[in-house]
Amino acid sequence: MRNIGDGFHNWNYIFTFATNMYYWFQQSFYMAKALPFIGGWLADRLLGDPEGWPHPVVGFGKVISLGEKTLNKGNDRAVKGGVMALVLVAGTYLLCERILALAGYFYPLFASILVGIGVFYCLAGKTLIKEVKAVFEAVDRSTEEGRRQVGRIVGRDTSRLSPQEIRAAALETLAENLSDGVIAPMFWFALLGLPGMIAYKMVNTLDSMIGYKNERYLEFGQIAARFDDLANYIPARLTAWLMLAVSGNLNKMDFVKRFGPAHASPNSGYPESALAAILNCRFGGTHDYFGKPVEKPYIGTNERTFTTEDMLIAIKINNNAELAMGLIVCLISIIIH
Repeated sequence: MRNIGDGFHNWNYIFTFATNMYYWFQQSFYMAKALPFIGGWLADRLLGDPEGWPHPVVGFGKVISLGEKTLNKGNDRAVKGGVMALVLVAGTYLLCERILALAGYFYPLFASILVGIGVFYCLAGKTLIKEVKAVFEAVDRSTEEGRRQVGRIVGRDTSRLSPQEIRAAALETLAENLSDGVIAPMFWFALLGLPGMIAYKMVNTLDSMIGYKNERYLEFGQIAARFDDLANYIPARLTAWLMLAVSGNLNKMDFVKRFGPAHASPNSGYPESALAAILNCRFGGTHDYFGKPVEKPYIGTNERTFTTEDMLIAIKINNNAELAMGLIVCLISIIIH
C-alpha cells in the first residue's frame, strides 16, 4: 500500500524545485537589464575606437562648428552661445530618449541593441590607454616623435616640450580623461540611462570645442564651459576616490583635498592629484596654449623623472578604476533601470 507521506514528500519536492526555478528566472531577468551596458562596455574594451568607423561625436562636432560660425558674431555672444549649448544638450537627450522609447515599443530587443551601441561609442577607455602607451614608446625613440604623438591627446603647444614634459602631459591626460572618457559617462548612464550618457558627451564635446578662454571663445563658450564643470563635478571627485581605493591609497585623500582645488579647472585637479599622490610625483606648471603661456599651479611636490614603470602603474589604476565603476553601474542598472 502506498504511503501518503511519500506523496506529500514528492509534492513538497516539486514545489521547492518550482520555487527555485522561479527565483533564478527572476534573477536572470534582473541581470538581463544590465546586459546592454555590459555589451557596450566589453565592445569598447575589445575594439576601442576603430579608425574609419562613423562616430556620433564627429556629428556633434559638425553641428557645434556650424552653430559657432553662425552665432559667434555681433552682440550678446554669451547669450547666443548659452542658448546653443542648452538646445544641443537638451535636444540630444530628448532625441535619444524618444528613439529608445519608439524602438522599445515596437521591438524591445532592438532598443537594447541600440543601448549597447550607444555605450560603446560613449566610452573611451581602451583608446585612451592605447594613445598614452604610444606616447611613451614614441618619446623613447625620439623627442620630436614624442611631441607629435602627445599632440594627438593634449591641447597645449607641444613643439618645445622636453621628454619629461611629454611623459608628464601623457600621464596628466590619462588621469583627467579617465574621468571625462570613462567614469563620467558611466556615472551619467547610471543616473539617466543612455540619454544621460549621450547628453554628457554633447556637453563634453561643446567644452572641448568652444570652452576655451581665448578671444574667440571667451564669451561665446563660457556657458558651455560651466555646463561641463557641473556635469563633471561629482564624476571627477568619484574618479579620484576610485583611483585611490583600487590602488590601496585611500589614506592619501588629504593630498587630493589639498592639491585638487589648486588646478585651474574645478574638476581636472582631482584625478590628476590622485595619480600624483599614488606615483609620488609632481604635475602641472606653465605651458603654452594657442601661442601664449598659461600658468598652472603644481600638483604634488616631488619633482622626479617619469619612467615607463609610471605609465604601467597608471594604466593598471585606470583599468581597475574602470572595472570598479563598471560593476557599480551594473548593480545600479539591475536595481533601478
